[in-house]
Formats: sequence, C-alpha cells, structure tokens
Amino acid sequence: MRLLALALPLLAVCSAAAVAQGVSDDPYIWLEEKDSPRALAWVEARNAVTVKKLEADPRYATLYSEALALASAKDRIPMPRFIGGEIYNFWQDADHLRGIWRKTSLANYRTANPQWQTVLDIDALGKAEGKSWVWKGAQCLQPAETRCLVSLSDGGEDAVEVREFDLATGRFVEGGFRLPRAKSDFAWEDENHLLVATEWSPGDLTESGYPYVVKRLTRGRPLADAVEIYRGEKKDVGVGPALLHDGQGNSLPIIQRSLDFFHSQTFVVTPAGVRQVAMPEKVTIDELVAGRVILKLDEDWSAAGPRFKAGSLAEVDLAALIANPGKLAPRLVWSPGPRSALEGVGSTKGRLLLATLDNVRGRVLALTPKRGGGWTTSTLKLPDNLALDLGSSDLRSEQMFVTASGFTTPTTLYLGEGSSGKLAVAKTLPAKFDAGPLTVRQLEATSSDGTKIPYFVVHRKDIAYDGSTPTLLGAYGGFQVSSTPYYSALTGRLWLERGGAFALANIRGGGEFGPAWHQAGLGTKRQIIYDDFAAVGRDLIARKITSPRRLGIQGGSNGGLLVGVQMIQNPELWNAVAIQIPLLDMIRISKIAAGASWQGEYGDVNADPAVMEFWRKTSPYQNLRKDGKYPEPFIFTTTKDDRTGPQHARKFAARMEEYGLPFYYYENTEGGHGAGADIKQAARSNALTMTYFMRKLMD
Repeated sequence: MRLLALALPLLAVCSAAAVAQGVSDDPYIWLEEKDSPRALAWVEARNAVTVKKLEADPRYATLYSEALALASAKDRIPMPRFIGGEIYNFWQDADHLRGIWRKTSLANYRTANPQWQTVLDIDALGKAEGKSWVWKGAQCLQPAETRCLVSLSDGGEDAVEVREFDLATGRFVEGGFRLPRAKSDFAWEDENHLLVATEWSPGDLTESGYPYVVKRLTRGRPLADAVEIYRGEKKDVGVGPALLHDGQGNSLPIIQRSLDFFHSQTFVVTPAGVRQVAMPEKVTIDELVAGRVILKLDEDWSAAGPRFKAGSLAEVDLAALIANPGKLAPRLVWSPGPRSALEGVGSTKGRLLLATLDNVRGRVLALTPKRGGGWTTSTLKLPDNLALDLGSSDLRSEQMFVTASGFTTPTTLYLGEGSSGKLAVAKTLPAKFDAGPLTVRQLEATSSDGTKIPYFVVHRKDIAYDGSTPTLLGAYGGFQVSSTPYYSALTGRLWLERGGAFALANIRGGGEFGPAWHQAGLGTKRQIIYDDFAAVGRDLIARKITSPRRLGIQGGSNGGLLVGVQMIQNPELWNAVAIQIPLLDMIRISKIAAGASWQGEYGDVNADPAVMEFWRKTSPYQNLRKDGKYPEPFIFTTTKDDRTGPQHARKFAARMEEYGLPFYYYENTEGGHGAGADIKQAARSNALTMTYFMRKLMD
C-alpha cells in the first residue's frame, strides 16, 4: 500500500482547512442527520410533490402493473444453490413479498414444476416479530451443511442480525449462535466455533464504519467471552474472516485486513496463531481446489516471475502455505490476453471454474489439476456473444450451474458436469418482451485521449437514423465492475417495446479489460471515465441513433455519481438524468455512511490536496450553478441505505431547490442500497423512473 503522507503537517493542515471551509459553506449539513424528524419531514414533502406529478401521468398505472407482474411472475427461473446435496432457492412473488427460503431435490428441480418445501418464510417471521425483515443470505457449515448462519436486515440496510438455523429441523437453534445487529463479518471455524468481526464494544469500528477486531466465539458462551485473535487499526477499511473449503475435505481459515478498497493484507489462522501471507497487497486468496490455494492478482507480481501479470491467477500448495506463509512459491494458473479479463472464479469437487470476458463476451473455462503440477484447460461449449456467469457449484460432485443471457436473449440456466464438460439446459426464462423487431450492435466511441470505448446498443431494426429514437444510456465505471449484456424484462417490456433504445457503455473504471482498465481512472485520473461516457453519448448522437432531445442517462451508486457529473459537465447532451442511490458530495463523502471505505477508488480529500482540488472542480454537489442550464433530473434514494446513504441525494436536491432549478425527488423509506425492500416497493420505484423517462424523452 502507498501510505498517505500523514507525516507532512502542511498538507494535513491545508486539507483540514479546505474541508472546514466546505462545511461552513454548506447550509444542508442537517440533512445528513438521516433519521431526524426535520430531515424526514423534508423528504416527505419532496416525495409528495414527485408522486403527485408522476403518478398522475396516465402511463404510470400501466407501468406499475407491468413492473409488478414481471417481478412476481411464477415462470421466472428460481436460481439454485447447492446445499447439503439438495437445491435451495430464495423466492419472492405477490404472495411472498419479503420472500421464502425453500428447497427441493436436484432431480425435482429439473422438472417443469418442482415441488418446493418452505424452509423459512421471511414475511411470516417479520409479522411474528414485528420487524421489517429482509433476507440477506445464509452461510452454511461445511462439509455437512446442516447448520447455517442466516442474516436478516431490518428494512434492507447492510447491517444485519445473524442467527443459527438448523436445516434438519427447519428452526432457529435455541441457544445457538446469535449476533446482534451490526455490519459484521463472520465465518464458521468448526461446529462449535465462529470467527467473528463485529462492534464488540462501542467504537470498535473503523473510520469507514466496519469492524476491525476478529475474535473466536465458542458455542454456548456469551459474546463477552469471545477470545481476540487479530486486531487491525481504526484507519483500515475493515477486517473480516473467511473459511475456504475444497472437495477433498481441506480447509483454510483466513483473515483479510482491507487497508483500502483495493489493498489488503491476508493472514492464515494456524494452531500457532495468526500469520501474515507474504504477497502483494493487491493479491488475494480466491479459491481452494484439490489442496491448491488460488491467488487472484490485481497487480504485477514481479518477485514471482515475469509471467505473473495483473489479471492473472496463481497457485500455491495449501500445506506449504500453512507451514510457511512468509515464503511462497507461486505457480501460474491462468493469464489473460490483451482484450480478455477474469470475471469470476468458482470450483467443484476437483476443478477450478473461471468466467472470463473476451472483448466483453463471455467464456467459461474448466481447469483440471494434473498430477505433479499444472492444469488441463477446457472451454465449456456455451452460446457465443452472450454474458456467461458462474452459478452455484457443488463441492460434493463435479456439477455446476452456468447462466447465459443477452439483451434480447432470455436467460438460460445450464447444468454442467465438470469431468465430461457436458452441459444440459436446466431452465429457460420465457420471453418477457417481443425481441423480434430488435437488433443488438457493439459499437465504439473515441474518448478524449484517443482510446476506443466499446458500447452496446439495442434498438428497433427499422429506426430512422434522424436522431428521433428515445434512448437510455447507462454505465458504471468504477471498482473494476464490468458492464456486460443482460436480459432485462423490465427494460424490454417497459421501454424497448414502446420504441425506445438502450445503450450500455464499457467505460474505464470497470473491469471489462482487466485491472489496467480500472486503474486508468482511479483518484485524480477519474476525469477520463467521465470523458469516456460523454464520448459514447456523442457517438450515439453523431450516428443519429438519437439526439440530445431524446437521450437520457441513468446510473446507481458509483453510477449515480457518474451521471451526476455528466449532468453538470455536459448538460447539453442529455434531456433526462436518473440519479439513483448516488454519491454526489465528494468533499464530505468520508463523513457519510460507508464513504470513507472508498478512498482507494476516489482518493482522500482529507489527506491529499491534489484529490481535494480535483473533487472541488468535479463533485456534482459543489459544482451546481444557479445559472446552469441543466436537464431536470429524477433523484432517487432510500432512507435505509447505509452504504452510500440518502444524504448525498437529499443535499443535491436541496441545493437545486435553493437555486430554483427543477427536479424530481423520491426517497423510498426502506430498501437499503437498492430499489426497495420488496417487489411492490421496487415496482413503484421502477414505474416512477420509467414514467419520468417517457415524459422527458418520448413526449
């Protein structure tokens, strides 16, 4: 990790003064008090105005009805998860708004109408306990997988309550493991011990709001008796444990200390104590296969040899790692080509599975370990020109699920067998919209530095190239997250069938072409990400697919920051901007929700004057102008979002209101970092957003 220059007092003083000035100039700090009566009254008043306008639109009721029908349709693919030799699925529909956790056999799952057995009903649990419970997943003890740690969120926030659940009895374990509400990290160590990172006592959190103390918790003992085994520092992003398993019964308990969002230190938990693994801070342990520990490289590892480039996978022997974690002898497993990238890693009983991208098109590889070292690699025979994703895989067998989908190709779920490479269709989503009149194209735009930026666009085959097609453009552009083709019933039914076009940009900041594509836009280099996106917008206009009058943009979270910047920097290009669960105040980001954890992505305004200077010129909240000629945005957030926080959206809307600039604002009272806590809330949010786009781009 490149340590911040905290020893240079002049820099620290200048930065602190700048931050203090930002606070003194900000009349909307009170909106950062997320749940204060004054702030919530402000939200209620703005919501009422937006709802009155958009729900009065004659299209809204139909859009809501269609969105809800799509979200609750019985013919959706129930995405499977292997647990204990059976198939589990979490399911929501009109009868189960918060959802049910259910199971069936693999053979029954493959039938047209599986017979499901409900394991846990979240709606019923919430009603019985008077809570707004939202399912946040289950972590099951290997290899038996009869006991699971179930995570429940109140209203959808990231903080969860954790309870031990017995799959054999279908009940929470009386006197079993239980962790109170917190942003906790935890892992089974064995049947009677957990490794837990949580807020053990008030203040045991990093500046980012995550735990940094790991303790061993013993069954039947109170939290107060847990024994500390590792302690990070307050300035870390967070510290958390994990336990890796392979199909041969091997396991590897590790602790990861996140120094920032991308740099970390990894430790192994041994009988002799916790010991650090000697590897670079952008190399992580990803999988365990047949006694081989798989390492993911997000930076070059020169000490390991010239072939160990960023984006590659390497391996070390498990026994050697445990015996001497301070001295590794890694071997290369896989290395990307010039236009390829690693998207995901998984494993079966004896194979390593890789999901990769080749010019933003999916591939799935199965790697079989060879005796004496090395791997045999095969490519699974799946459809080309689609997004391919690894689903659940089984450590008891060679079976795995893979999904394939595209903008106009409904999702197909394949059941694969790793030893033979054979794939069979397990489930296919029925078409949710008429794709017959549509075409998908992959095009390129030229950014400000000459780099070619690929993007996809979906539109009717018979459009007139006169700029008249209403078009939505989206992207993410951060955190090495790739934007790949996907089948969206919502976009297809509500937008494409009504004559609109949809575009998805593969701008820098993402992972479409590996770590370098991401790192090109880190910190003060971030303007190139915004230039990439604007270049795609201009290219759509130059090709006369659309025009500024008919072009709208949308993005959430980091994508919300992206479109917020675009609204400020290039208002002439867009006529509609949907800013969703966004980051917008980049000067006070570290003071809001989990914002301090992303300084590895955005830079630290509190420690680096260059970062402060960049965001003073770029941060959307600080750069709104009273005389600005902006499109009227739709600003959406949720009260329960404890990740980016609703504060950014509130303050941005308040500043627009102060300047007399028009906007729509809607804040869902639940939902966490998403559209809603249940399918009705999500349908309403989606219908409001689509009504807004139709008013702006189709009318």
